[in-house]
Amino acid sequence: MGWKTLDDMDLNDKRVLVRVDINVPVVDGMVTDATRIERIVPTVRDILAAGGKPILLAHFGRPGGERRENLSLKQLVPALETAFGAEVLFSADCVGQEAELAAQELQPGQVLLLENTRFHSAETKNDPNLAAGMAQLGDIYCNDAFSAAHRAHSSTEAIARLLPACAGRLMQAELEALQSALGNPKRPVTAVVGGAKVSTKLELLGNLINKVDNLVIGGGMANTFLVAKGISVGKSLAERDMADTASDILSRAAHSGCNIVLPSDIVVAEKFEANTPHQILPADECPENGMILDAGPDSVAAISDTFSQSKTLIWNGPLGAFELEPFDVATNAAALKAAALTRSGQLISVAGGGDTVAALNASGAAHDFTYISTAGGAFLEWMEGKTLPGVAALET
Repeated sequence: MGWKTLDDMDLNDKRVLVRVDINVPVVDGMVTDATRIERIVPTVRDILAAGGKPILLAHFGRPGGERRENLSLKQLVPALETAFGAEVLFSADCVGQEAELAAQELQPGQVLLLENTRFHSAETKNDPNLAAGMAQLGDIYCNDAFSAAHRAHSSTEAIARLLPACAGRLMQAELEALQSALGNPKRPVTAVVGGAKVSTKLELLGNLINKVDNLVIGGGMANTFLVAKGISVGKSLAERDMADTASDILSRAAHSGCNIVLPSDIVVAEKFEANTPHQILPADECPENGMILDAGPDSVAAISDTFSQSKTLIWNGPLGAFELEPFDVATNAAALKAAALTRSGQLISVAGGGDTVAALNASGAAHDFTYISTAGGAFLEWMEGKTLPGVAALET
């Protein structure tokens, strides 16, 4: 599946409508984390360098189709100007007369930011009329918001069918990373799936056992799989009503030749709190009043060994209660092992999802991973094997 990039478009003197994700945290009108803004800088700068005029389309928060001043994109103008090193003009609507006039008057070297697309309730309904109004403003459509690509909205899907369309640099990097990880990966492929619940990741597990060679299961999810194997997990977080489903996944994995890696030893405590007394036990010896809060050192060694024998790694979710010390040990150790293998060129590593990014940042491993997706829902749906409407609309 191919898609056009900025390199395939003649941008000179063209107005380029760029769908971006600048849904950044703001406190008292100040941006507190500009990561998402920084990630769209290459796209905006490349358009400007090629003589194009970038016009930014974005949503902000969940205004539910109403104009809400606290969710106006206007407050992001100073942060955008700092990031782009260019003048950023603002239009108080993303369609209509004011927006059209602002787009017409845009000069080379300037950037135009349009107001929150979700001030229109039609946006989330993928309304073709709203998309047509947006399309009036530009000559080319560029989607640089992979994180919104799992939604079929007017500014992500309908508009891509009305103008010559391409992927921006961030979208391009994301798609190339994902393609190398699951589309046509170097084998063996290992996936790490952690987190609290099996129920929220059923589709993910079902898709992965047919695509990967090894599946490492961690966090509260692993407890549910231990229950499925008839092992007592004491007071641990586990979805005991999902045990049959977990058993089914284990047998399907065996059938498809996917090796499932579960904890062989566990870190157990009586309370869910930082630095509480704890002990390391074999996985089948959890006391009745004990809670499994992390995987033990033997489990980490087995996971590290699996990574060493792999060529591609996809990671979603922590291996333990990583937000509490010392129950972050397994996640940190495994992440640092993956980072070292990636650094030495032995492993392609792609990770995504909110908790995952936080855990990898905390361990210091994040900057050595091949690619870290900040896309959350879109990353998960891609891992589940679903078609992402915003990406499908760009396919040539």
